[in-house]
Amino acid sequence: MDRMSYQLYEMMHLAFAPARAATDAMLHAMKNPLNPLHHTSFGRSVAASAELFERMTRRYGKPLFGLDTTTVDGVEVEIVEEIVWTRPFCGLLHFNRQFVGRAPKQSKLLIVAPMSGHYATLLRGTVEAFLPTHDVYITDWNDSRTVPLVDGAFDLDDYIDYLCDIMRFLAPSVTETPVHTLGVCQASVPLISAIAAMEAENDPDVPESMVLIGGPIDTRVNPTAVNKLADQRGIDWFRRHCIHTVPFPHAGMGRQVYPGFLQLSGFMSMNFERHISAHLEMFNHLVEGDGDSAEKHRDFYDEYLAVMDLTAEFYLQTVDRVFIRHEVPLGLFRHRGNLIDLKAIKRTALFAVEGEKDDISGVGQTEAALELCANIPAARKSHYVQKGVGHYGVFNGSRFREQIAPRIRAFAAEMERIDGVGAVRPRLAWSAE
Repeated sequence: MDRMSYQLYEMMHLAFAPARAATDAMLHAMKNPLNPLHHTSFGRSVAASAELFERMTRRYGKPLFGLDTTTVDGVEVEIVEEIVWTRPFCGLLHFNRQFVGRAPKQSKLLIVAPMSGHYATLLRGTVEAFLPTHDVYITDWNDSRTVPLVDGAFDLDDYIDYLCDIMRFLAPSVTETPVHTLGVCQASVPLISAIAAMEAENDPDVPESMVLIGGPIDTRVNPTAVNKLADQRGIDWFRRHCIHTVPFPHAGMGRQVYPGFLQLSGFMSMNFERHISAHLEMFNHLVEGDGDSAEKHRDFYDEYLAVMDLTAEFYLQTVDRVFIRHEVPLGLFRHRGNLIDLKAIKRTALFAVEGEKDDISGVGQTEAALELCANIPAARKSHYVQKGVGHYGVFNGSRFREQIAPRIRAFAAEMERIDGVGAVRPRLAWSAE
C-alpha cells in the first residue's frame, strides 16, 4: 500500500480538479464588484471559503525569487537572473547586477541551499541581504520527479562533486576575486565535506571562508525531536515507509524518491494547530476585507507549500550517515571511498551560526564543526548564537537581516584582510582599495 501512495496522491489531485474549477469560478463571481453579493458579508464569506478550498487542494509550483533590483553604494541596480552552470539535478543561479559603468570590486558569495524538500527560493531573504555587498550565486536544486532516469542517480557523493565543481568554476585562482560560501541546514554537511576533500588534495580553488548556518554537523549534541526520530526508527523504517516511485506522466517516471507531499505532511504535522489557526485567521482577514494581512498569508504559504521530491539514494544516505550513524563527527564519513578528514581544512575560514530556539538543528550541533576542524587557525574561526530565533529565523527575517547578516559580512571582510596569524594577505590587497 505504501508503494502506491504516490499514485493515489496523483489520482486524488485529479479527482479534485472539477471541484477546484467550480470553486475558482465561484471565487471570481463573488469578487466581481458588479455582483451585489460582493459587498456583503455573505459574499465575502463564500469567496473566502472558495479561496481556501482552492489553495488547500492546489499543487504549488516552484516559486520565483522575484529580486529585480538591489541598492549598491546608494545606487539602485537592476538584477538579471541567469543559470551559469548546470547539471541534471542542479543549476547555479547567478544574480547578475547590471551596473552602469565600472562595477565595484566585491567578493563572490556561493549560497548552498539545502536539498531538504523546499526550493532554493526559501532562501530569498538570505540572497537579498547580501546582494548589496557581494556577487551572489545560489545552488538551484531541481525537483527529482522532473529528472529522467537516463540522467542517472544522485547521492551524497554526487552532491559533494557538484559543490567541488561549482567552487572550481567560481575559483579565485581564475578570477582573483575571493569566494565565500554559506551552507544552510542540511547543506552544511556536504559543503564542509567538499572543502575538506579539496583541501586534502591541496586544491588551489578552496574558498576563502565557509559559513555554516543551523547545520547538523553533530546531531548527538542537544538532539531535537527530528534527531531522536531518526535514531528511534532506524534506516529500514525510512526505506519502507518514505520511498516511492514517481508515476506517469512526470519526466522522472520510475525514479525512486522521497516525495515532496510526504515531506510536507511531516512539516505540517510538527505545527498542525498553528497552521490551522493561520488559515482560520486568513479566512477572517478575507471576510473583513483586510487584504494586506491575507496577502502576507498567501506569500508565506505559496513558498511553504511548494515542495520537491528528493532522490531515494540521497535521502536515505543523509538519514543513515548523518543522523543515525553520525559519521561526520566520528571521522567515518567517506566520499567516493576516501575518508573525509575535517582536520585537512587549513586555509578556509569557518563561521558557525546557530539559533537559540532551533528545533531542527539544536544549539551546539553546528558549533561542533569548530572543534572538528582543528587545524583552522583560531583567528579564522568564529561562532555565534542568535537569541530568540528558531530554525527559519536563523537564515531569514528581521533578526537575520539586522543581527546575523552583518556579522557574516564582517567575518568575510576580516578573513580577506588577514591570515591565520593576523598578517595582511597580499593576494587580497585589492579589497582594501
